[in-house]
Parts: sequence; C-alpha cells; structure tokens
Amino acid sequence: MRKFIPFCLSVAVLVSTLGLLPGVGANAQIPGLVSSAISRMEKNKRSLKSMRANITMSKYNSQLRDSDSYSGVVAYIPGAGGSSSAFMRLEWQHPKQEILAISNGSYTLYQPRLSQAYRGKTGSVKGKDSEVLALINMSPAQLRTKFGEFQDTREETLAGGIWTQHFKAIPSGPANYKYIEVWIDKDGMPVQTKMVEKNDDSTTVRLTNVERNGSISMDQFKIDLPANVKIIKG
Repeated sequence: MRKFIPFCLSVAVLVSTLGLLPGVGANAQIPGLVSSAISRMEKNKRSLKSMRANITMSKYNSQLRDSDSYSGVVAYIPGAGGSSSAFMRLEWQHPKQEILAISNGSYTLYQPRLSQAYRGKTGSVKGKDSEVLALINMSPAQLRTKFGEFQDTREETLAGGIWTQHFKAIPSGPANYKYIEVWIDKDGMPVQTKMVEKNDDSTTVRLTNVERNGSISMDQFKIDLPANVKIIKG
C-alpha cells in the first residue's frame, strides 16, 4: 500500500482544492488579492463540469537535496454529492506506468509491471500522509474548519507564462505536514500545489494544457484488469 501514497497523495490534494473555500468573513473585510482569489475559486467551483490536463510531479528529499520527477495525464469530474463522490483518473506514464481510478470514494491502483492492483476506499488509506489524502473526501465546510485564512497571497507567473494567484494554507490543528501552497489561474483553477512536510520534504504537482468542461467518458474511471492481475485489498 505504500506505493499508493507517493504516487497519488498530492494529486488528491490538488483535486481537493477544486472545492476549497477559506474560513474568512465578508469580502468587504478581505484584502484585495485574497478577495480576488476567493472569487475566482468560487466561480471555478460553480462552473467546473470536468477537467483534463497533463500532470507533472516533483518529490523533493530535503536530506539528500535531490528530486524525483513523474509525468502523466489526469481527468476529473466533480461529484454531485461533493468531493466524496468525485471521479478521477490519473495515469503516470514516466518513469513508470501507474494507473489510479477514483470513483465515489473508492479507488483502484493498477501497477502493470507488477501485474497487481490495489482496491479499497480512499478513507482507508493508512500511513503518515493519510490525513492529507482524506482532503479529497472533505466538504467545503470541513475544509474551512481545517484551514484558517489564506497566507502569503500574491500574484505569480509560472513557467510557460501562466499568470496565477498564490496562497498558503496552514492547518489550524494537528497535521502530518506543515502547509500546502496553491496557485490558481485566471479561471480560478488550481494549476499547481506544493505540500511541505514537517521534515521539509515537499511534493509539487503542476497541471498544464488544462481543458475545462470537455467531454469525458465515464468509462475513463473504470480499469479493466487482465485476468492474471493479483488484486490486493487496501
């Protein structure tokens, strides 16, 4: 089950931010950049029907001062009942193939090179980072409770000339990580996240070539496993 966490955890964090709303008061009392970020995210949340994008992930080891990089594609459809009923398909293509499908709070993680697949509920994932994975199952109200006001809010241009608004979300209670940084584009779409752990290791996820509200077949969120694949309950 350890394989599931490093390849998929931070993507769950990024997807969870599609419904993230901060615990703040009326917009009239909020500084301009924070108010703008909130408005963009609220608009994106209301209008988003589907999302497809290229995805990269960089995992930084602070002790070794070294990074591992991954790339692939991701597809996402919000659930009618909130994030716990959302659909997501993540396919890592480099440096090795891993396919994750999440549907209504359940997941399948297929590892073709090992002829094995993990299946279970997203809430059942164990390990030091399981709390962060649980973000994908939280309602906006729960997220507002978990995080306080946005911090370090600023405008920033990412590689490729993508204009974004950046903010930092720090857990208001005990957590297995220090904070999460989020970059949202002009449409309010979170196109980059960075999770920093207590030992200063970090994971950065970036979306590029984002396609909003395109047609995505629901078959994308089902993985037809070959007969010889070993299934492991997560």
